[in-house]
Amino acid sequence: MNPLALIVEDEAAIAEILDRYLVREGFRTARAHDGQVALDLHALLRPDIVLLDVVMPKLDGWAVLGEIRRRGSTPVVMMTALDQDIDKLQGLRMGADDYVVKPFSPPEVVARVQAVLRRTAGMVPDRVIRLGGLEVDPVSYIVSVRSNDGLKPLDLTLTEFRIIEFMARHPKRVFTRGELVDACLPGEEVLERTVDSHMSKLRHKLKTAGLGDVVSGVRGVGYRLDMQ
Repeated sequence: MNPLALIVEDEAAIAEILDRYLVREGFRTARAHDGQVALDLHALLRPDIVLLDVVMPKLDGWAVLGEIRRRGSTPVVMMTALDQDIDKLQGLRMGADDYVVKPFSPPEVVARVQAVLRRTAGMVPDRVIRLGGLEVDPVSYIVSVRSNDGLKPLDLTLTEFRIIEFMARHPKRVFTRGELVDACLPGEEVLERTVDSHMSKLRHKLKTAGLGDVVSGVRGVGYRLDMQ
């Protein structure tokens, strides 16, 4: 059965456009015009993904996101008109899987929805991932390295966090640069070699923290996390 997307948006015109583009790409859709209806439909329909506006009647997007996360791990893409990093990070720290800033391109939203579904398929995103001395917390967006002095959090960018989280869920698997772009830089217009720049900085931070060179480059293919 095709995936079901719940569109939570109080502006009817925006909801209609998103609905039309998602249906065109094979999604089933449902709509909610306020936060309370969104939670009711979420409980009733159990959608595969939620597109969630921040400014909503009755319950705002943060309240809805908090309740969805209390219930489980349904993927959520936040939609906000507030183009500030602090607002984006607030949503991500509360458990959102991605965000888009209004005004947005409907095809971009669809691309991000598809990327999130690929990234979260078969995963349990709310559990801390532990591989050797590495710990990745998907809820708090914190990556830590364990040493004799305890856990030491790493200072990672959002993209670096996404890369290490994605790879930590599939240790020893080799990922192409294209796969890493789709999963970790969804909707962004970047060249595949941009991954090399992010990976170089990430590898340096992991090595400096005492893990050694745990990310291997596979010639002609991509990268692998050598931990288990």
